[in-house]
Amino acid sequence: MKEEIAIYCDGSSLGNPGPGGWGVVVIRSAEEVEEYGGREEYTTNNRMELTAAINALARVGLGESAILHTDSIYVVKGIQEWVHTWMKNGWKTANKKPVENIGLWQKLMEAAEGKDIAWVHVRGHSGVRWNERADAIARSYAELGTMPP
Repeated sequence: MKEEIAIYCDGSSLGNPGPGGWGVVVIRSAEEVEEYGGREEYTTNNRMELTAAINALARVGLGESAILHTDSIYVVKGIQEWVHTWMKNGWKTANKKPVENIGLWQKLMEAAEGKDIAWVHVRGHSGVRWNERADAIARSYAELGTMPP
């Protein structure tokens, strides 16, 4: 039986909208920790949060289990609660407006399909080691376009 994968992901945007970055830490064991991230020139924080989660789940294989930690209530509530209603309503909000970031929500659902994912909200900037590292990666990509040391 495979061990459960721990994932921490975060997004950042300077100016919101503005330059953005996302960061991910994937922990398969104490000896196997993978860190990566990316950048977009003009984006929002919510888009970067979703992009981080999508890229994180790309590292989880079909049938694998993972606990995805994020400080984004938007991502956690969105994937656990809102998407089901949005889909039933033809991707419209309760106010009958189109769902923002629909393409990213659809990619996130696709990335999670066939995988056992537990979605966990962690408080941002609260000293959780790997969440702080994911935040540092996201901020570094937003500010400098590179991975931090």
